[in-house]
Amino acid sequence: MGTRASKVESFLREVETAAEAISRHIDKGSQIKVVTHFDADGLSAGGLIAASLMRGGAVFSVRAERWIDENVIDEVLAARPPLTIFTDFGSGYLNLIERLRGLEVIILDHHQPSGESPEGVLQVNPHLSGIDGATEISGAGVAYLTARALSRENRDLAYLGVVGALADQQDKFENRSLGGVNELIVKDAVEAGTLKVETDLLLFGRETRPIHKALASTLEPFIPGVSGEEDKSLALLLSLGIKPKEKDRWRALRDLSKDEKRKLFSELASILAANTDQKDAAMTLIGTVYTLCREEPWTSLRDAREFASLLNATGRMEKPGLGIAICAGDRSAALKEAEEVLQTYRKTILRYMRWISETPTSLEEFEGFYLLHGGEVISERMIGTVSNIAIRSLPRNDKPLIAYSFVKDEGIVKVSARGTPKTVKRGINLGKLMKETAERLSGLGGGHDIAAGAQVPRGKLGEFIEALKKELPKGGRE
Repeated sequence: MGTRASKVESFLREVETAAEAISRHIDKGSQIKVVTHFDADGLSAGGLIAASLMRGGAVFSVRAERWIDENVIDEVLAARPPLTIFTDFGSGYLNLIERLRGLEVIILDHHQPSGESPEGVLQVNPHLSGIDGATEISGAGVAYLTARALSRENRDLAYLGVVGALADQQDKFENRSLGGVNELIVKDAVEAGTLKVETDLLLFGRETRPIHKALASTLEPFIPGVSGEEDKSLALLLSLGIKPKEKDRWRALRDLSKDEKRKLFSELASILAANTDQKDAAMTLIGTVYTLCREEPWTSLRDAREFASLLNATGRMEKPGLGIAICAGDRSAALKEAEEVLQTYRKTILRYMRWISETPTSLEEFEGFYLLHGGEVISERMIGTVSNIAIRSLPRNDKPLIAYSFVKDEGIVKVSARGTPKTVKRGINLGKLMKETAERLSGLGGGHDIAAGAQVPRGKLGEFIEALKKELPKGGRE
């Protein structure tokens, strides 16, 4: 499909076309409706578009949703806005969006498209230009490039494209860095003075928390006896001869010497090796750090990965408006409330992870995959996040994890599918699998080859699992 440069050039042409269409509506004073996904990447994307529309003097509204369904489409049809923009989703719901025929629609997405774009729908998606949306650019990245095409002044929003990519775990390149089209976005952010890039230990709260609290707050990977355990984390530091305090002031990770960091990493690697059978889990603890220079030190926004966690918390804990407001620039009341939400969110994740480790029947292994029975226990809003963490500690990393939760009062099962680079190498495409299997059972599905999701009727969960038992072993090739 052409050279690397020609693919990027083709993609950026589509970005320019979308920006021109949005600009026309801003100039006309049209009401613009933005609908975005409720996860961290989606909130970054929606907030980014909101910020650029605000700067342009547009008339607009923003709403975050779990997925696109008949109700979402009905709301758009009832309002009949001159322009609707879907960010970080849409490409997997083209059959539903076709109902908006006659209205102008722009999709800014990075998930695998489910077919041809309906008439009147402009779809900006890297996959259509031969670029991998699972690893090279996120929904927020697509939104950022569109905002940049609207106005060069929006280059200072590039950091949100970085946050979205990290939220979607696209740091799969050398030294846990961002690559592909994301490199362009990182470059813009560095040049705008909003981002600093370096290599260090990747602990949650590396800039903002006392070391033992940072250790206890680290959930990816989940470190047995450390994650969620402040007392044990403090004892670990003391046993290594690492002083947690200096002159009555708690030390943060940034205060440690290189030798202290080496000691700490070595011990954490030993713990992970003894508890997970996953030899490369420790390597996720060190890599490229993205620091947001203009954010206040000692806040959850200073480290780009922590920023992503904060946004994820607001979406998963049913407070997406807070995340969008923060991305659009609010650093007062919204930030304070979001940080409280983040604490609750992290406690909730820890509770779920403990439940999984203490409940043998929660996890089942089949020939081709692992199955996590979230059922009534794990919230359907949290099942994706839990899956991201749980797959890192499975005995075999060449099998995908399929997890499910029941959607309360809706008769629907939310399915989250997570793979690894090894599952992708074996030829397993979870996005395609989720889409085809769910649609056969009157559901919806889609996503990336390495991370996908589905919604199926609750009464068909058994059939869905049986179908996966037949399909997944076929999906792998050595």
